[in-house]
Amino acid sequence: MVEDRITDGRRIAELLASELDGRDDGTLASVRVTNADRDVEPTVDGARAYDVTLDDGRLARVFVHDDRARLEFEAGQDVAAETAEECELRVRPKATEPPRTLVFLEHGAAVKRGADVVQAVCRSVQSDASE
Repeated sequence: MVEDRITDGRRIAELLASELDGRDDGTLASVRVTNADRDVEPTVDGARAYDVTLDDGRLARVFVHDDRARLEFEAGQDVAAETAEECELRVRPKATEPPRTLVFLEHGAAVKRGADVVQAVCRSVQSDASE
């Protein structure tokens, strides 16, 4: 059994990008990783690594810390918070204008659950757009 846990923020963000790019079925088919900073270095406050976009609109930004990555959702904040809690990911609101929802990926195994949150937000945004 593997005892090592991936807790490097940059590596977690890379795994998330691969997961999002690799899920080309259904809801995530239109999701893209854009504006990537290939030279990003983790910081205590988090350095922006890339954006997650749906069609031409940004859903979230991904930031890297030394020991985790975080998704900062601009769209579907309520759905992101609810889904992240259901997926047992740490989540909190960010009191900015406009508000954001932060979802923390604290190890590599959390990446699939993070992608599930992105997928739920995509469904919500697409549903809102069709109404």
